[in-house]
Amino acid sequence: MNAGSREIDREVKTLLREALSIYELNTETIRALEPDLILTQAQCEVCAVSLAQVEAAVRDWAGSEAEIVSLSPNCLADIWQSILQVAEALDAPDRGAKFVQALRERVADATRFSKPNRPTVACLEWLDPLMAAGNWVPELVDLAGGRDMFGQPGKHSDWIELKHLMRVNPEILILMPCGFDLERTCQEMSVLSTMPEWNQLQAVQSGQVFVTDGSQFFNRPGPRVVESLEILIEILHPAQRRFGHEGKAWLRAAQHGSPRRLTETA
Repeated sequence: MNAGSREIDREVKTLLREALSIYELNTETIRALEPDLILTQAQCEVCAVSLAQVEAAVRDWAGSEAEIVSLSPNCLADIWQSILQVAEALDAPDRGAKFVQALRERVADATRFSKPNRPTVACLEWLDPLMAAGNWVPELVDLAGGRDMFGQPGKHSDWIELKHLMRVNPEILILMPCGFDLERTCQEMSVLSTMPEWNQLQAVQSGQVFVTDGSQFFNRPGPRVVESLEILIEILHPAQRRFGHEGKAWLRAAQHGSPRRLTETA
């Protein structure tokens, strides 16, 4: 969809308000594949096909024995548990346990550095209207050595107003719109730069606004949360750790939020 943030938000809310599905299942293709296992999610009705849709589709298959595993992670602990749940469904519980242990060890290794200061941070999961990232993102910010000023661990993302952002006035702003890659997020910068008082934010004035690939990383409750953590560490404490994500998964937005001038940090 090439529509802007505001238009996408309006269309999605209209569909949900009218109890219409945002997605359409290709049931014929799924039936032809004859899956033994179907993975779906019940965490967000906007992000993917709903559990109810999948269940309804499978019910229509005469004699179908496909197992449905629905995941609903809201925090880091839930993400690890979801991986174990999938491994169990695949009859590979030991491999799942080893994989989760490896992810936990990567988290421990990534966060093993000095945190002399914890800057205040606002992570924006949508830009027009503004939405603060919740669920596992506040936990990642804390692990990365920052203080998330809006999101609450384990709770869904919530809408905020520009006046609330102005009042809190965080030191660092990190943009991670749901479903947008790095290029698309850069394009959406114009939405913010035209907002009243945007340029008065200290993060904008000090060049501490960062654009990320939310679709590949922060929005996905899976193994990539470890890379998401590494990205946050690179942004919040660049002198401490580098993992090679700069320029690929995140960029520093040019001062004053110009959508046409995006530069990588030195």
